Amino acid sequence: MSEHHISARPRLGLEAHGLFNLNAIYWTLPTSALYEQAIERREGHIAHMGSLVVRTGHHTGRSANDKFVVREPSSEKEVWWSPVNRPYDPGCFERLHLRMASYLQMKDVYVQDCFAGADPDYRVPVRIITEYAWHSLVARNMFIQARPGELENHEPQFTVIDVPRFHAIPETDCTNSETFVIVNFAKRLVLIGGTSYAGEIKKSVFTLMNYLLPLKGVLPMHSSANIGPDGSTAVFFGLSGTGKTTLSADSSRTLIGDDEHGWSDNGVFNFEGGCYAKTIRLSPAAEPEIFGTTQRFGTVLENVTLDPESRQVDLDDDSLTENTRASYHISAIPNATLSGRGGHPKHILFLTADAFGVLPPVAKLTPEQAMYHFISGYTARVAGTEKGVTEPTPVFSPCYGGPFLALHPRRYAQMLGDRIRRHGTKVWLINTGWSGGPYGTGERMPIAYTRAIVNAVLAGNLDDVPTRRDPVFGLAMPQSCPGVPAEVLDPRDTWKDEDAYDAAARRLAASFRENFRNYEQDMPAEIRAAGPSDA
Repeated sequence: MSEHHISARPRLGLEAHGLFNLNAIYWTLPTSALYEQAIERREGHIAHMGSLVVRTGHHTGRSANDKFVVREPSSEKEVWWSPVNRPYDPGCFERLHLRMASYLQMKDVYVQDCFAGADPDYRVPVRIITEYAWHSLVARNMFIQARPGELENHEPQFTVIDVPRFHAIPETDCTNSETFVIVNFAKRLVLIGGTSYAGEIKKSVFTLMNYLLPLKGVLPMHSSANIGPDGSTAVFFGLSGTGKTTLSADSSRTLIGDDEHGWSDNGVFNFEGGCYAKTIRLSPAAEPEIFGTTQRFGTVLENVTLDPESRQVDLDDDSLTENTRASYHISAIPNATLSGRGGHPKHILFLTADAFGVLPPVAKLTPEQAMYHFISGYTARVAGTEKGVTEPTPVFSPCYGGPFLALHPRRYAQMLGDRIRRHGTKVWLINTGWSGGPYGTGERMPIAYTRAIVNAVLAGNLDDVPTRRDPVFGLAMPQSCPGVPAEVLDPRDTWKDEDAYDAAARRLAASFRENFRNYEQDMPAEIRAAGPSDA
């Protein structure tokens, strides 16, 4: 039995979460002890160079249709009730919580007491209770670790109970399936069951921060952030596959964080203490910092293929999923700041992977356009990235993080617009997707060009460059950029058939307009007018 496993005070602490008669309680174990537990319990394997390789079984990504929010008086007027936040009955929650607690009786659990939010003015003490040792290691990687003195007085404001082997009974538990992720703001409690995908833990805490912080005047952001040699902060928004993690992990800049941040009156701060990066086809040449994390002790690799004899991992193998992941502490990135904080952003970059090949590789946005595109949160899926996707499909996720928004997107967009104007932040739209035609015809924008564009933006080299207005989307496209051929800066010029380009641009513009109708009620006229033309 581990020497860390139990004391009288922690046992009473778990009783406050409805958990009684537990067996061993492994409380805030360090990384090495969690490795030992995971191997002893056959939860994973140690790869060559030391990473812990695990599989998540049936669920290799989030179960979006299985997330619910308890509808109760203290939060129901604040929550954005939608397919993202499905209302859940308080009585069903109580019964499910009781059954989960009964399931855990006489079983071992792992607890990590930690924090979300690097700014001490806004950090939130959280407690992560898990059935698996490797989930506790992911929590230790992903959240901000409490120092020994802080553990003595740690009182969680929110608790996540994650029990993958416990399954709901849909007919009696009011769920869609055996899997569930249920947030109860009144009880400050999240219940997760029926899935081993560790991203559910991470994103549940992000949902909590998306609820709490706007009520305190802080903008939560699904973004990465870094700091330049001159001390200026940049924020990168983008959905999965757009390059958010890759482009922010630049050896010439200091990484604040790769996924979740807040923007307060003090500046930008990381919510997390680690990163959860996609690893499929990770390149040691193009992404050396992230690649290096897969070759170290302490990193958890989800659904990455492992050779059983050599213990070498194959980052190119997508036989289990395209959504292979690495969870690692931010100290694994050599140029990261452990403070998790930066100043007010000088630049904001909206990243999109436009598979239709019609958006420019870079465009400068007005504050109104910034709010429009922030609410739109556009990218595209291409064939092979998800089951059933056989051709490019537009994807719109409000505020580049729709599944995790607790409040209406208008509230976050208004906060963003206010901060952009107050701090004079410049906002750019950058297309990391296709050029010269759609997916299957054109080619993916070379990452060397995208890096050159990002470097030029952050150095201020595009601030005063003459621009050309895109007639459909109304975007201001720079006519030159260091390190990028001028002919690729206007997407229409890269297509062999300009009429085909015009038709594709109009179709995508129509998709933007159709999506925006979901949010335009009570939206100021100047924001509604900042979208693509219907001419």
